[in-house]
Amino acid sequence: MEKGTDRVHPTASTYAIMLLAWRRFNPESDTPVHLSDLPNPTTLLSNLIERDISPTAVVADRVLASSEEASDIIKFLSKSAVDLNHPRILAELGQAESLGSHVPDPLEGVPEVKPVLRLAVQILDENGNVIPAQAKEEVPFNLNNLRSHLAQVTLARRVLPEDLASRQKLLEESVYDVAVERLRHEAKLFDELGLGNRELHRADLQKWMWHWHQKLKKRLEAEIQEIIAAEAKICEHICASINKQVQRMGPFLSLVKPEKLSLITILEIMRLQGSGGVSDGMKTARALLTVGRAVENEYKAEMCKRNNIAIPSHARPSEFTGYFTGLGYKDLHARRMTAAKYMEDSEEWTSEWTQVLRVRIGSILVDCLMDSATIERTAVDKRTNEEIKENQPAFYHAYEYVRGQKLGVIRLNPVVSERIAKDGLRETLHPRHLPMLVKPKPWLNHDQGGYLYNRSAAMRFKDCQEQQTYLEHATALGNVELVYAGLDVLGSTPWKINRNIFDVVLKVWNSGERLCKIPPVVYDQPEPEKPPNMNTDIKAKSVYGTRLKAFMQDKANNHSDRCSVNYKIEIARAFLGDTMYLPHNLDFRGRAYPIPPHFNHIGDDLSRGLLMFGDAQPLGEQGLRWLKIHLANLYGFDKGNFDERVKFVMDHLEDVYESAEKPLDGNRWWAKADDPWQCLATCMELRAALESGDPHAYMSSLPVHQDGTCNGLQHYAALGGDVKGAAQVNLSVTDRPSDVYTYVANMVEKVVEEDLKNGDKYAAMLSGRVSRKVVKQTVMTTVYGVTYIGAREQIERQLKDRKDIPEEECWGASAYLAKRVLFCIGDLFSGAKAIQTWLNLCARLISKSIPAERVPDALQAPKGRKKHGSSLPKNRIRKEQMSSVVWTTPLGLPIIQPYRKTKRKQVMTAIQSVFISDPNAPAEVNAVKQASAFPPNFIHSLDATHMMLTALECRTQGLTFASVHDSYWTHASSIDKMSEIIRDTFIALHSSDVLEKLATEFRTRYASHKIPLTSLRSGKLLKNLQAAGVRIVASSEQADAIRLGGFTSFDNIIDPNQTEIPKPKTGKRGRPIKNVVMIEGAKKDVSTVIDHEEGDDDYAGEDDVDSILVDKFVDLSAVLPPLPKKGDFDVETIKMSQYFFS
Repeated sequence: MEKGTDRVHPTASTYAIMLLAWRRFNPESDTPVHLSDLPNPTTLLSNLIERDISPTAVVADRVLASSEEASDIIKFLSKSAVDLNHPRILAELGQAESLGSHVPDPLEGVPEVKPVLRLAVQILDENGNVIPAQAKEEVPFNLNNLRSHLAQVTLARRVLPEDLASRQKLLEESVYDVAVERLRHEAKLFDELGLGNRELHRADLQKWMWHWHQKLKKRLEAEIQEIIAAEAKICEHICASINKQVQRMGPFLSLVKPEKLSLITILEIMRLQGSGGVSDGMKTARALLTVGRAVENEYKAEMCKRNNIAIPSHARPSEFTGYFTGLGYKDLHARRMTAAKYMEDSEEWTSEWTQVLRVRIGSILVDCLMDSATIERTAVDKRTNEEIKENQPAFYHAYEYVRGQKLGVIRLNPVVSERIAKDGLRETLHPRHLPMLVKPKPWLNHDQGGYLYNRSAAMRFKDCQEQQTYLEHATALGNVELVYAGLDVLGSTPWKINRNIFDVVLKVWNSGERLCKIPPVVYDQPEPEKPPNMNTDIKAKSVYGTRLKAFMQDKANNHSDRCSVNYKIEIARAFLGDTMYLPHNLDFRGRAYPIPPHFNHIGDDLSRGLLMFGDAQPLGEQGLRWLKIHLANLYGFDKGNFDERVKFVMDHLEDVYESAEKPLDGNRWWAKADDPWQCLATCMELRAALESGDPHAYMSSLPVHQDGTCNGLQHYAALGGDVKGAAQVNLSVTDRPSDVYTYVANMVEKVVEEDLKNGDKYAAMLSGRVSRKVVKQTVMTTVYGVTYIGAREQIERQLKDRKDIPEEECWGASAYLAKRVLFCIGDLFSGAKAIQTWLNLCARLISKSIPAERVPDALQAPKGRKKHGSSLPKNRIRKEQMSSVVWTTPLGLPIIQPYRKTKRKQVMTAIQSVFISDPNAPAEVNAVKQASAFPPNFIHSLDATHMMLTALECRTQGLTFASVHDSYWTHASSIDKMSEIIRDTFIALHSSDVLEKLATEFRTRYASHKIPLTSLRSGKLLKNLQAAGVRIVASSEQADAIRLGGFTSFDNIIDPNQTEIPKPKTGKRGRPIKNVVMIEGAKKDVSTVIDHEEGDDDYAGEDDVDSILVDKFVDLSAVLPPLPKKGDFDVETIKMSQYFFS
């Protein structure tokens, strides 16, 4: 029948019979029949679609005698629809009601989430005010798009309740396949509505986009073939003549179907409209890069499908042997070796996408779109009243002047931009990264792991090719096994939605009221009143302007905050009743983050309150105690000892019960907590445990936290053996927890009281208001090098949040308070400051160094230039300073600071010449940023290492584990065990002499690097080097020459040496080496060679003041300052500190 030889066409009944036969006799059924020509459901569904027979008609056919048969066939067809990537078919099958009677729907009875609305059409009165009753509202397109995508999640659960793998595949499917179907469906609908009718005819954005898509698809089919043919000829000619590979665009364009390329281009260009400060258009460079990057993502997704990545199988928990055993290491190594072979066999994976390639591909596609996309404009001739029609380009190219620079832009035809303003653009990319329904794929490589079908990166590279290169190399050597294993542990933690909290959140949300950082549907703060003397009093006018600006900003923030909360609630609703997983990756410092951006446990209090572990553990006696301590911590009573915290909860047990039973109708005790939604979740969990009859046997899923006390300072204190610092951050044994923030706040309050006696205006304003919260961030970031400006901004934000200081006074008050806070901190953290200074100095020196092999080139004048050019060598030297600060964490992860002075590059495209900053181009490092960022980045890499070690050990010992940087989570019953692991891993980390290893790594990694003396001229740098104990030992002649040259700033760091200087030797490339400078390091004098080109007489007449220093270099390894002296604190003491993490 399918072949058409019998002249009989199959009907819905025919397919129903074949599917019924498959159900009864397929190879996995109870009565299998092995027939080679028995068509499977995927084949049957393909034939159904080809013959335009509705799957619903097949399912509803009389051949199916029972609802059970219908349900099974719906499952077969739904799985095939996922495999064939037909979401429309899946949606049709999802309406089948027969399945509902077999599988309970977790969303049954759950109200819909009321979406955020915005004004779409404003009706104004004669005074220009919006008339609320007549204004029309719409859902913002980003939110509407997310809701549409989540509807598929819900639909998939109805038709595939047990097939998690297929549901996960559907989640990750490319949005472009869905978009084509939707555009086609809408175009068909417009035709059915009779758009030829004059009354119904209107220019519709979706219809335009569909017509553009059809034209562009045909154009691209021809264009790509021409490109491939042209490149083949060019490549043949060039490769034969100069034996050089040419980067071709044909392979990149041909893998992705023209249909998808067309839609990618249209959607991305439409989405960029109005971006980058360009009204009714976009910057050309940005448009080309964005389209190119979108094609890259789709190309990689196609490679995943083409290579048939299998869904990984997971061993049962009982078979897990741990990561620290020999077998564990062997298993990890085998995984990496397999992955490496796979990479070698598949060249397409390693195709490199450069910025230039992205721009060129983007320019081809955008150029084709601009040629193909037209719209019909209609106007009436004012003289003849005749209607005139004209086809015009939908997009056109133009230039703008921005800050005196000529900027290329792509503009939309005014008709198109007007239509976007009216209709909104629904078709945008859905967020691919939602939580997963199955355990993430184990990390096998820097870009293989996490999602099953979409490629993810193990590290979030900040446009830095170095980071990727170092990570790839470390992976190939097997040095980052444990880092990948740690990511696997974090990603395999199961989560579920806390239904009790979700119901309360949804009720509050749909009511539109403000509660616990859920913003109200209508901004509820009063607008500042206009003062009557505003036109005569300049100060009154200024105060009113400040308050009005703050009000408008808060009102705008209210809308964006509400959209953010809407995202979270929509995602939580879609995953109700499911166990989900959050794949993780790293930032460049090694800190782990969940990849799903909108809803995860690293989010705010609301996100954390909505999440519970997917597995449960019996509380036990200690678990019940920790649950009470956790509740006190969340409420804000976290500075008492543990017994006092338990007593606090027992004293408020009545409030706890009322919060759990009547969260919205009682006195809302929970809403006054520091973390209200997590507090409410804990109240409900504690009440359920106490009411269960046997609290110790109660199965609890609630995560309980152990948080470090100012964790950065804890690492500094351990690194420096700082006894005083250790006592301040709970590394020492104490009866009560220390709180350095309260200590500083009290000191500041005393200073403010003194200023108040002298009649200070801001002291009067701030007296009694200097709380722990106001100073916390500044105290925490002091050891990270926070400046006065940074401290002022931090304190200003806190004062604004208090709402008890006038808006216009917050800036002045924060400036006053920042000075007092920094003064009070003073030498409170002297041990940490010494290490911070050492780290900063090392980074400054590294960023000013040049590899020895580059020194001769740096000193060589370019051809065609006179060697007497005033500052030529100095400028060449500066451009050679390209050394980033690189170090390796104790787990073997290489960290590269990405801060460089990026250069813009001109690329000629079919549309125009565009300037892009190429992150892969060699560029001078940003020495200031390298130095200031190194201390915090190094400490963050240490806390990331501590977390990873803890995660791996927790998994080895069978504990569920999650973390938010320095806050570690597990079940209440496992807290004691995890606390022990936290201390053991911290002690193991800091017993390895971290700073000594770092100094050794620097001396080894930068052994051949030289620093030009011109880069050390800064008085502050020389002063810091002298204070750190660095000495430059030079010959008397050299010291005199430097002094006579006017460089007296070197006097305090250079020691003249009367000993005989070695005779000149022949250096690299046969150049004689002159001028030996010796550096006195921490332990001994090191003789260091200064490269000085022969023929330095050529520089004799140079006017540059640096002429004496320009060719003088010292070894970086010899100038690195000695480590600060370590104190007497013993890290083993931490084992006895009960408040280290609490």
